[in-house]
Amino acid sequence: MAWVAERSGARGVRYAAIYRDPDGNKRSAGTYSSRREALRAANREEQKVLSGSWHDGSLGQISFREYVEEEWLPHKHLEVTTRASYSSYLNKQFYPAFGRRQLNKVSPSVVQDWVSKAHADGLSPRSIKKYHVFLSSIFRRAVRDRILVFNPCDHTELPKLITRRTRTLTPREFERLVQAVPPQHQLLIETFMETGMRWGEAIALRPRHIDFLSRMVSVEETIVETSKKNSPTGERFLVKPYPKNNEPRTFGVRQAWLDDLATHIRMGTIGRDDLLFTTRVGTPISRNTFRTQVWLPAVKASGVDFRVRVHDLRHAHASWLLAGGSDLRSVMDRMGHHQIQTTQKYLHALPEADRKNLDALDRISRGGNR
Repeated sequence: MAWVAERSGARGVRYAAIYRDPDGNKRSAGTYSSRREALRAANREEQKVLSGSWHDGSLGQISFREYVEEEWLPHKHLEVTTRASYSSYLNKQFYPAFGRRQLNKVSPSVVQDWVSKAHADGLSPRSIKKYHVFLSSIFRRAVRDRILVFNPCDHTELPKLITRRTRTLTPREFERLVQAVPPQHQLLIETFMETGMRWGEAIALRPRHIDFLSRMVSVEETIVETSKKNSPTGERFLVKPYPKNNEPRTFGVRQAWLDDLATHIRMGTIGRDDLLFTTRVGTPISRNTFRTQVWLPAVKASGVDFRVRVHDLRHAHASWLLAGGSDLRSVMDRMGHHQIQTTQKYLHALPEADRKNLDALDRISRGGNR
C-alpha cells in the first residue's frame, strides 16, 4: 500500500510519496507541499505497479553501447556471418553516432539526425533502411525489457527508396561469359546457372549429394566463410549441415550437366565425400578471391556491358525458368524461397519475358474480331 512520509527541513514540512516497486523495494514518487498531493502521486505509481505498466526510468541511464554489448547482443542467436555483419554495422555507424549516449537520451530526433546525416554523406537509401531496421530491433528489445517506454525509431522519415529494374543475363550473354572463365572454373559457373544455388551451397556440393540415376541434386550443406577473428573455431571456412533457413531441398537437373559433372569427378578422382569444387590445394574456394581473380576479369573479357555478380546467376536461373513457363510454386521450392513474393520479382526480368502476354493478347483480339 502507498503511503506518505513526513519530512521537516529548512523549507518547512514536506511530504514524500512512497510506494513499493514490483520487487518490493521502496520508491519515491516525489516530495510535495501537501499530504494529499503526495498520497495521490504514490497511489498513481502503485496502480502502475499493480497493472504491470510501471517503468523504472533509471534503467535507461545505461549507455547505448553498454546495453548492446551486455544485454542485446549476447542474447541473439546468430549465424557467424550475421554476427560479423552486426558488429560491422555497430562499429561503422552506431557506436560513433551515439555509443556513449544514455539509452533513454536517444530520442526520435537523434535517430532522425543520424538518418539525415547518413543520407547527406552519400549512404544509399537502401543501406539506410537496412541500418534503420537493425537499430530499431535494438530499441524494440529495450522496450520489451521495460528499459524504455517507446522505440525512438518509430515514425522515422527515411529517404525514398526507388526500386530500379535490374538487367538479367540472356542465354547468349551467359554463354559468352562462360567462355571467358578459365576452363577449370567453367563447370562451377554452369552449376550456378543449372541449379540456382547460393554460393555457399554450390561450393559445399559433394558427389554424395548427386543422384545420377534419378537426375536429382540434394542441397544438404553450405560453407560459410568468415574471418578467423569472428570464427568460433578459428577456421575461415565452416561447414554447416543445412543451407539457409535450415531446410534441405532436392530438385532435378539436366543430363548434359550430369555428364559434365561425371567427367569432372572421374578426371579429378574426387571421392564420394570430397568437395566437387575446390582450389588447386583442395581447400574451399574463397568467394572474394574468386570474384577478384576470376569473375571480374571474365565479365570484362566477355563484353557484357552491365554489372553482373556471381549471385546474379541465381537470379538469372529463376528468371529463365519463369520466362520459359515454369510455375511460381515450383520455382519457389527449387530456389529455397520461403515467400512467393521473393520469387515473383523474377517474373519479368528478361527482356522477352512479356512476349507471352502480348501473344495471349493477340490471340484474344483475333478471336474477338471473328
